[in-house]
Amino acid sequence: MTAPVNGPASYFPSIEKKYGRPIEDWKNLIRTSPLTKHMELVAWLKAEHGLGHGHANALVAHTLAEAKSGAE
Repeated sequence: MTAPVNGPASYFPSIEKKYGRPIEDWKNLIRTSPLTKHMELVAWLKAEHGLGHGHANALVAHTLAEAKSGAE
């Protein structure tokens, strides 16, 4: 039995279903954005790509954490 996914990644299945793009696409958009601050990226995803706040926040938090840990 696999452990349940916690934290930001727990939103990933609903993000893919709602917005029709793989998570890796969203993460690549975040990584290539000229923006670097968490809330700037969240606001950008909401304004430019129509994501809800929780989904945008989860994607940014997970992507920035990966970058910090070198797990890109």
